[in-house]
Amino acid sequence: MGRFRDALAHDGLQGIAEIKRRSPSAGELRPHADPAEIALAYERAGAAAVSVLVDERFGGTWDDLRAARANAAVPLLAKGFFSSEDDLRTARDAGADAALLLLRDLDDATCADLLRVADSLGLDTLVEAHDAEELDRAIALGAPVIGINARDLATFAIDRREQLELVSHARLVFQKHKAAGARAPLVVAESGIHSRAQGAAAELAGADAILVGSALMTAPDPAARLRELLSRPLVKVCGLTREEDVAAAAEAGADLAGFILAPESPRASTRVLDVPETMLAVAVWVGEAGESPADLDQVHPREDGKVRGRDAAVLRDGTQVATLLDLPWEEDDPQHWQRAAAARGRVVLAGRLGPDNVREAIELVRPWAVDASSRLETAPGVKDHARVRAYVEAARS
Repeated sequence: MGRFRDALAHDGLQGIAEIKRRSPSAGELRPHADPAEIALAYERAGAAAVSVLVDERFGGTWDDLRAARANAAVPLLAKGFFSSEDDLRTARDAGADAALLLLRDLDDATCADLLRVADSLGLDTLVEAHDAEELDRAIALGAPVIGINARDLATFAIDRREQLELVSHARLVFQKHKAAGARAPLVVAESGIHSRAQGAAAELAGADAILVGSALMTAPDPAARLRELLSRPLVKVCGLTREEDVAAAAEAGADLAGFILAPESPRASTRVLDVPETMLAVAVWVGEAGESPADLDQVHPREDGKVRGRDAAVLRDGTQVATLLDLPWEEDDPQHWQRAAAARGRVVLAGRLGPDNVREAIELVRPWAVDASSRLETAPGVKDHARVRAYVEAARS
């Protein structure tokens, strides 16, 4: 395993930050970008690796890779349209730790040869697939790191839903690899990620890392934008019943919107309301999950005499991806935060959080997400927009 793959194998969602001056689909992005300066800034912002476009169609050259290598220690991915041993040798000599192999442009025999050459040169590879057929090919080739691109390179259209389905499929296949004692490939979700919620959607589908380019290169400060996309905890506003409250939560910067579909709750909603692309919708159930258009389900157990049981499983397509730890219904627990801090895996911390205490809770628990509802209200199911803004600002500070 080389430096590139090692960097992506760490716990939590990793980020590959890209340097490109232009895009065939979007035109000029940052025509005067300095790759040395940006690579170092990405490294300091927490990038696991940096992708450098070396193809002139993206405004790149091999000198960009050399400049990035001279100024930053982070693993570098050489990105271009590579098809020969000479391409890989050039990438290695220019300072790359890994090289892109596009299955769209390579048949299986050629890709297999390039994988062997890369291994002999000490290069990792990112084998990129766009559709189910290419993903199956990448798996059959034994690619150690597989990128799943939401962008169709022929039409430049983005299909994030299809990407997430492919990521999820790959993760299920790789779980069988692990069960058989084999080392599972890593999965990178590429393109179309512009918000923390979109990155989280890829993470929960099973991606080990996201590769982000245009969203960074068009930002006033690319490194600050990267830091924001990778930052945790995510912020959830729950008990939403009104469209204007969803809009206020989104404008404040919340990542998750919760809709309680249990009629017995004082904050029950009749349906999951529409949310913008910057948010994921969470349907909250008691007993078992029903049908809804939500991205995630949060399922509490039933408990006699109470609206809900204490904790909940957070599910994606029926598979648990996180655990919500809450207070008992209308009860207190002085050890609640300590209990949450000791929990393993992705923790969503709930339980009377608000603007005044969410920062303290985050410092103690270090959760994957925080969840607030009742302390953001003027009445059950009616949010106070000033409190919502203050809560989100405190959680993201």
